[in-house]
Amino acid sequence: MSDTDAGNAVPVVNFDKLVQRLDDAIVALAESRPFAKVGKLPRLFDLARRVLLQPGGFAAIQARAEQLEQAGVFTGTDWAEPTILLPYLTTSALQSPNADTVVIEAISELRLLAVANGEYLHPSMASEQAHHYLTQVLAINLSLLFGEQGEAEREQGKLALISRGVIQHVAQEIGYEHVIDRLIDEIWRILQQRPIQVTSVRQMITQIALCRIDPDIDLGGAGQGAERLISSLYGPTQACREDPGILVYEERLQFMDNVALQSEATGFARSMHDTGLVSPYHASFVRHVLEKQDSLLTEALGLSSTGRDCLLCYKELVHVLVIEGVFPETAQGLYGLALMLERGILYQPPVAPALWRQVLLNICPEACERIHLAYGHTPQHGAWLIQGVMNMLGQPLGVGQGNNPTCQSARALSMWAYNDPDYLLQMVAWAARDNEIIMHFEGKPVSSVKSEGGVASEITLDLDPVSLVVVPHLDRIYAEMGRLCVDRPGDPHKWVNPEFHGWSAGRGFAINVDVETGNLQDLEGFLRHFYASYHPYYNGNQPLIHPQPAGVAVTDSAARFIGWHAITILRVALDPEEVMRVYFFNPNNDSGQNWGDGVVVSTARKGERFGEASLPFEQFASRLYIYHYDPLERGQPADVGEDELQRVTDRVYDSWGRDRVPADIALQAEPPPSEA
Repeated sequence: MSDTDAGNAVPVVNFDKLVQRLDDAIVALAESRPFAKVGKLPRLFDLARRVLLQPGGFAAIQARAEQLEQAGVFTGTDWAEPTILLPYLTTSALQSPNADTVVIEAISELRLLAVANGEYLHPSMASEQAHHYLTQVLAINLSLLFGEQGEAEREQGKLALISRGVIQHVAQEIGYEHVIDRLIDEIWRILQQRPIQVTSVRQMITQIALCRIDPDIDLGGAGQGAERLISSLYGPTQACREDPGILVYEERLQFMDNVALQSEATGFARSMHDTGLVSPYHASFVRHVLEKQDSLLTEALGLSSTGRDCLLCYKELVHVLVIEGVFPETAQGLYGLALMLERGILYQPPVAPALWRQVLLNICPEACERIHLAYGHTPQHGAWLIQGVMNMLGQPLGVGQGNNPTCQSARALSMWAYNDPDYLLQMVAWAARDNEIIMHFEGKPVSSVKSEGGVASEITLDLDPVSLVVVPHLDRIYAEMGRLCVDRPGDPHKWVNPEFHGWSAGRGFAINVDVETGNLQDLEGFLRHFYASYHPYYNGNQPLIHPQPAGVAVTDSAARFIGWHAITILRVALDPEEVMRVYFFNPNNDSGQNWGDGVVVSTARKGERFGEASLPFEQFASRLYIYHYDPLERGQPADVGEDELQRVTDRVYDSWGRDRVPADIALQAEPPPSEA
């Protein structure tokens, strides 16, 4: 929810002149006296930062690593002696909002890379030591190597490009084989969440495949678990096992008998549902059988009786969706189509007509341009948007915000796809056809075109097709609704969330932070009412009917506050171990996060459905700062036990609330002192 410029393009500069200025700054630092060096560092760090943001910048700094160290760039810092550096500390340094910290950490990694490659004979560290250290750094920072942006990176803005870039540069130099097994585990962890946008996953699987066939890379025993991932994209069935290419495969299809086609259909469906990934060959197969033997479509999509019945009822519509929206480039839409049919949402009267409208939609030039910039010109823009619609309706909990501070908009898309699919399709039609969305705030029309601007200064292109077209409009409307509340006391989410997300959002509103001071307020009352509204033991065992917007205080692995973040509470239930958990949707691309103090968000094996994250109820309550509820349906706040409340309160004080205790309460509460 923070406003950063992370998505802005790096301005083009004269790289040679910039590097020359950096060389001059290195010389100036080297020639300065010890007491004067600190005054030379700001200019050098600024120039190094600008170099690192340019293509070829990491190699340029790596080539100057020895000169930088000898000039004194590390003198008097924690980075001065590389032999005592700890790999696990690199994560917090690379994700720091302080530019100098990120730059000096990047320079240090590139220094050790030069040592590992034999380019720099370091007096205190051998190349083998540097290589081992960097291998650990890569394994620990897989999230940066992997390609998914977290909340900490959005807070960094353009600095995140340096953090991510230096890790990727080190991986290319050191070799992916040293982290390949960890990388495979990470890919499976991400796929368990079934995201819509899987571009980065495909890129990493491709990288693993290239490593395996590269004669210069010795993987040893590593990478043995990659076969299922690689085959899911490049050879999921017998007829395409050796990755022959689309044209060759389509020729083979012409000569297959019914038994062979049946085998192909089953193989594709098994692979798709096993991984959540769809091979381009799968799209070619479906288009072929649609013309020759459409009865195999059910098997190719891996449908149960529910999905099969829906397909038979809306056969013509499904065929048109495939013809217009499924190509090798948009093959991922098949997974969305299968799950959409399994959800049975086509039986809702407005949905099928709305999808017919989507197929025939005339897309405005502005939307076409964004789609072309993100996905290219093949196939045509309408196919990408149909694919995006199918994926969002089939995977409503797979929506991600990309590298954008637009969690509110991503959450809204997810809630509508989950709970109000025809309304989502209306939003897509307005944005794609008219280049304008008009919503209403307390009866007043709010136009995305007339808005003064959104939360994000620019929306990046790392989004699914629907988000790519709709989010810029929603973001501006959300910001405009906030401006309409600027003169009201308290938090504007109280009024904006129900108007923005729709009638199903509870009109009751609770917040435990005073907006003016940032201090905690009525924490006990806030928690008691949350338990009474959501916990089955205190609300009469009433399940949550509609997903509800909420806000959490995101913390890092050291339980330090990062920022506010929008989520959706989906349900509260006992997990397989009889622990009461809150299951929620997090639009933050990867819901599996370590929030510190033992609060580790789970995404699998705790009763989660695809796309859900979960925490034990107490842990979730300790990071919650905003929630909505139905004021007419309240439980019994007084019944919540004092010991349970105290445990939650202690977690608040030990994490994001440690510096938010009002002075008049601090003497009584005595929370742990803030760490340096």
